[in-house]
Amino acid sequence: MNFLQYAVWGSYLTSMGSYLVSVDLASRIGLFYAVQGIVSLFMPAIMGIIADRWVPAQRLLGFCHALAAIFMGAAGYYAASTGAGVGFTTLFTLYTLSVAFYMPTIALSNSVAYSVLEKAGLDTVKAFPPIRVWGTVGFICAMLLCDVTGFQTTYMQFFQCATIGLILGFYAMTLPECPVSAAAAGKKSLTEALGLRAFALFKQKKMALFFIFSMLLGVSLQITNGFANPFITSFREIPEYAGTFGANHANALISLSQLSETLCILLIPFCLKRFGIKRVMLMSMFAWVLRFGLFGLGNPGGGVWMFILSMIVYGVAFDFFNVSGSLFVNRETDTNIRSSAQGLFMIMTNGIGATIGTLGAQAVVDRFVYTQPQGTAAMVEGWSHSWLLFAGYSFAVATVFMLVFRYKHVPESEA
Repeated sequence: MNFLQYAVWGSYLTSMGSYLVSVDLASRIGLFYAVQGIVSLFMPAIMGIIADRWVPAQRLLGFCHALAAIFMGAAGYYAASTGAGVGFTTLFTLYTLSVAFYMPTIALSNSVAYSVLEKAGLDTVKAFPPIRVWGTVGFICAMLLCDVTGFQTTYMQFFQCATIGLILGFYAMTLPECPVSAAAAGKKSLTEALGLRAFALFKQKKMALFFIFSMLLGVSLQITNGFANPFITSFREIPEYAGTFGANHANALISLSQLSETLCILLIPFCLKRFGIKRVMLMSMFAWVLRFGLFGLGNPGGGVWMFILSMIVYGVAFDFFNVSGSLFVNRETDTNIRSSAQGLFMIMTNGIGATIGTLGAQAVVDRFVYTQPQGTAAMVEGWSHSWLLFAGYSFAVATVFMLVFRYKHVPESEA
């Protein structure tokens, strides 16, 4: 289930930007990625209520995947039938509907996994992480499939996504039954069900600062997903780099980021115990500086080692923030609002932060890159300016966080 869950996402998430460039929608890349954050503000909560009260989680998971696949397939069919004349409004609408039903499945798949493991008498804390790793493996395999088939610059990536989604939609219906808790859920107010009680945490200075910085760091989360592939692929237009592996297989190169992510998950317990949560989050923030800065200085020729190093540090940048941040929220909030607080953390990072980040990045790329003639040194220089600007932003956030966020590390509590 986890393998297929993230293979759906990996089919297009890192390559869609290159397809949009090929159909003259480069200036809309930010919108396509921002809409993931927008729907994440409300769709997971709505589907969570439905799963709690009326529809077993595994059935709702299958239903959502089937609908997401249908709309993604429709987007692919529309793109195939119109060729280079793809219209933004129709493609964006079909894509948005697909994403609206896909994003809730991330939480639903976790709920299904927890339910099945608990029924089997297993400890979810120990049993789930090795299972979740297969999600990253699925993401990598889907990226590589998209690369070797040549789908990463065409509408075929949408069909790949839809096919895997339909398979998972049917498979989810065969999973063990997950109970609904209509009586318990019925006692909750709508405010509680949507997780809005957690906003009271903003009354605490420490938590308010944490959530604000979560949003500021969340700005960085989707930038490389949206723009790394178009950036690397653009080197194919320059004779000096036209025959390089990186320029022609951007997805294969970017897949190293997901491999790094898988390995870095294993380092988190040690680093938290040794350094504490503030330092671990600072590691993540400065890793984002390196992630962007190395993109700005590298190229797929003699500078490809910078690209590879950027992929390696991505695991620290992404996992050390998301996982350590989630653990901080879990430790610092009362049990009665812990789930709501986790939801708030996701809203601030993947919702508000990622939406602002992708739209802001689009404005920067439009200013420095897409105003330049395609395949020229000016465009490469524009990309470099853009990545270095993102690196400067990340450095500023990390510096301010280091100065204003106070959290005393007690080694015994990290054990």
